[in-house]
Amino acid sequence: MPRDATHCLSLAREKRNDRTTLKPERSMHRLHRATFATPWSKINKRTIHAHHLPLVFLVLAATVFIPRIQSAAAMRLVIQRVKSASVTVNEKQISSIGPGMLALVGLHLEDTETDLQYCAKRLLAVKLWENANGAPWRQHVKQKAYQILCVSQFTLYGTLSKKNQPDYKLAMKADRAREMYSQFLDMLKEGYEKEKILDGAFGEMMDVGLVNDGPVTLVIDSREGMLGRQMPSASQTDDADEKKSASK
Repeated sequence: MPRDATHCLSLAREKRNDRTTLKPERSMHRLHRATFATPWSKINKRTIHAHHLPLVFLVLAATVFIPRIQSAAAMRLVIQRVKSASVTVNEKQISSIGPGMLALVGLHLEDTETDLQYCAKRLLAVKLWENANGAPWRQHVKQKAYQILCVSQFTLYGTLSKKNQPDYKLAMKADRAREMYSQFLDMLKEGYEKEKILDGAFGEMMDVGLVNDGPVTLVIDSREGMLGRQMPSASQTDDADEKKSASK
């Protein structure tokens, strides 16, 4: 065979091999376009190989879960059942309670009045004490005529950076948080006795002292109320308990 003909045949074979190796890449490219540009109902009409499934699952997970994570915003309370608690600012005690609850209050930057209402109802209705018969977890703060000491706590929405430094970008900004926190205290006072709701000093360096009774510490998160469940008020839970006792 002439030398030029042999050279041409070799080039043709190399070109054919190059096309063969490019086919999987073109196939993946077509799947990528189909996955992101084609309605999900039509994807099953295309050929999807086993090695393509991880990509499909990744897209599904991103579609379902990422919007939920981004929309997750909640007011947060850390409540402690106490025998006593107090707040001191500049070596001067400004608030103190006996038996009752200490509530650390954290506001997320996207919180609304709905979050305030939910947490206020929860705080007044949570049953941390025993009843007259000694049964535990049967009575709330109003039934015991105890006090509540609230302390603003933006660090509840702190996160750690790669350098382990706290970052508070998820916490509500100070001016709006002061207004929302004050509104939250008003809701508690409307639902209970005004003089039994005490407060620390918003935005100040505080020394918070307490004697935790138990210890008992719980977290109330307004995110719990975003699933369509209506939180009953303290009076509604009392009525339910009375009906249950009467039926017995």
